[in-house]
Amino acid sequence: MAEHNELGKSGEQIAIEHLTNKGYKILETNWRAGRFEIDIIAQVNKQIIVAEVKTRTSNYLMEPEAAVTKDKRRMLIKAADIYVQRHNIDLEVRFDIISIVISKEEFRINHIEDAFYPMM
Repeated sequence: MAEHNELGKSGEQIAIEHLTNKGYKILETNWRAGRFEIDIIAQVNKQIIVAEVKTRTSNYLMEPEAAVTKDKRRMLIKAADIYVQRHNIDLEVRFDIISIVISKEEFRINHIEDAFYPMM
C-alpha cells in the first residue's frame, strides 16, 4: 500500500478512537455509493455525523482541513443525502472535519464540529 494510503488509514483510526472516546457510535467507515464516499458516519444524541478525515505529516503549507474544498463539501453533502435516503433516517445531519497532523510517534487532532452546512 502506498505511504499516503497508510497515513490516511492511520488518521481514520485515530479519528474513530477520538469519536468513540467522546461517546459517538460509529455506524459506517469508508461508506461508498458510486463515486461518493464518506470517511466516517457516526451518531451522537439525535444527530448523524458525517466526518471527513484529513491527515498530513505537516501543516507547513496549510492545515489539513483546508483541503476540504467546495467541491469536496458538495460531494459529501450529496453522499450524506444518499445515505439518509437509503437508510430512511429522520435525524439532523451534521458535517464535521477531523484534521490530524502525525509527526514521528505523536499526533495532533482538531475536530471541527459543524464545519460546513448544506446550501439550500
